[in-house]
Amino acid sequence: MAKSYEASGVNLEAGYEVVSRIKKHVASTKRNGCMGGIGAFGGMFDLGSLGYKHPILVSGTDGVGTKLKIAFELDKHDTIGIDAVAMCVNDVLAQGAEPLLFLDYVAVGHNRPEVVEAIVSGVAEGCRQAGCALVGGETAEMPGMYAPEDYDIAGFTVGAVEKDNLIDGTKVAEGDVLVALPSTGVHSNGFSLVRKIVADAGLDLHAKYEETGNKTLGEMLLTPTAIYVKPVLAAMQEVDVHGVAHITGGGFDENIPRILSEGLGVEVKEGSWEILPVFRLLEKYGKVPHREMFNIFNMGVGMVLAVSAADADKTVESLKASGVDAKVIGKVVKGNGVTIL
Repeated sequence: MAKSYEASGVNLEAGYEVVSRIKKHVASTKRNGCMGGIGAFGGMFDLGSLGYKHPILVSGTDGVGTKLKIAFELDKHDTIGIDAVAMCVNDVLAQGAEPLLFLDYVAVGHNRPEVVEAIVSGVAEGCRQAGCALVGGETAEMPGMYAPEDYDIAGFTVGAVEKDNLIDGTKVAEGDVLVALPSTGVHSNGFSLVRKIVADAGLDLHAKYEETGNKTLGEMLLTPTAIYVKPVLAAMQEVDVHGVAHITGGGFDENIPRILSEGLGVEVKEGSWEILPVFRLLEKYGKVPHREMFNIFNMGVGMVLAVSAADADKTVESLKASGVDAKVIGKVVKGNGVTIL
């Protein structure tokens, strides 16, 4: 026992307990290509075992922002790790890459092994949903930097795609159709505004509202981000996907144009998909202008695929076969930006 270190607020024994607790969660994410095990100084992965001819590595890193504050308030920590994985793997998926490995970083004010285990169990669940391996990570106890009950989490993923299959948006053309994959809620963006609306309107995270149905507001807001990897990779085997937009911070207006060449815009038909009740609630209590909502939140659309009009039906059918209620919501046109019809 390092008594001097413990006196400074760092409990090494709790750290050892965390490693012991999370081993089973890490093991549950093992996939072809994994090498070594937890505890090494670096996570290893054998890319050569996957048979790529000309692999391009695509990496992504992200956190979950102030959604963590909702987890703190509800004292629920087993889904926030799914969000951390989703924010990373959905980004590399947008380039056509299959996520292969994931690493997490958890910084805590005080090491509570049962809480860290809950966080990592969510990370492992996210990795299983994405089909990638949790090959390592770091838990840092940082008294004085974080309040004792607070923590932060960030993730990092590496994916691979054959060079000929890389998706960079250059194929997107006028007349292409936009196929939307539904979100599960607010996902992990816009929570600074969400929390301001909750505070300013005097909403109670533990209460139920007309828009929340059988869930409390807090439970609805904490719904984990959807992970689109498996259904989208399956669709890519059947159709030529020209572009993929992950709808994160900045909503429709910032993210869809990222897959468009100069001189192209999109028209999106409101009503062609379900705007989830949580967004109606936020718009109402926050008094947010309706059009502005599309510039902040995903509004019920977590990912958009651009495909040729001839492939639209096949794309929707493929996604539905994977359990995703995909909808055609618009098209690519001459112009610029996003027009909501």
